[in-house]
Amino acid sequence: MSEPFISKLVVIGVGLIGGSFALGLRKAGRVGQVVGVGRGQANLDRALHLNLIDEASQDVRSAVQQADMVLLAMPVGQMAEVMQAIRPVLPSHALISDVGSTKQDVVAMARAHLGEHLPRFVPAHPIAGAEQSGAQAARFGLFENKNVVLTPLPETNEHATQVVSTLWQVCGARLSTMSAAAHDQVFAAVSHLPHLLAFALVDDIVHKANADQCFKYAASGFRDFTRIASSHPEMWRDISLANREALLKELACYQDQLTRVQTMLAANDADGLERMFDVARTARNAWLDGLK
Repeated sequence: MSEPFISKLVVIGVGLIGGSFALGLRKAGRVGQVVGVGRGQANLDRALHLNLIDEASQDVRSAVQQADMVLLAMPVGQMAEVMQAIRPVLPSHALISDVGSTKQDVVAMARAHLGEHLPRFVPAHPIAGAEQSGAQAARFGLFENKNVVLTPLPETNEHATQVVSTLWQVCGARLSTMSAAAHDQVFAAVSHLPHLLAFALVDDIVHKANADQCFKYAASGFRDFTRIASSHPEMWRDISLANREALLKELACYQDQLTRVQTMLAANDADGLERMFDVARTARNAWLDGLK
């Protein structure tokens, strides 16, 4: 299909992902007016200053009038309320998408609150997160060669899926499709669990009697392992709770692995530790090679 043009894009939550999406379409000449919606005026003012948006609003109902596309880019815990608010005023032709890191809960919210707009809802998850947040974190090219997973519903209109797919490709993304359930299982293991572990490790250090000394001598290993503990607390609270069933399963598996490591250490099992380390190193290096 030819590249679509969005006359009016409304981004609800102008942060790293929402702001970068708007900027990507703006640079490609595929969007006219961009309206940013948020709870904090300071962040909206930054988005205006950075030319991510043309207009700012804290009134979501008025903002989405005459919209051609609405991008839900706020924490998943806020989506139900926003969907409920925009349903009566959303134009009948408007596309709706989201960028949430969980999908089954977002799909359930959409079915509960979007009503007649559901066929034009295309759930999405761009795999391009970073620990920074807010409008100042947005940048052009964020999605270049990055994966974006779409989880369209059986009810989703094929044309809506095609348009949303093309817009992400305009931003440089690589697209894939999976079910919402499969998505949440995969990302519980490779995204949600690592964030939980990073937050937990830093929190553990904070509460040690010698915390100041520990942080003083922490270096690159600690920095690399805990980078994602600088992520937005509200967002990751919502993600953790939204995907808690899959995350609890992954935590149980990881606890079994920690018990295995503990047993090897207690037994002074040098060969066992080295074998585990080698398997992990080989797998990680193969994954890194695949990213090139």
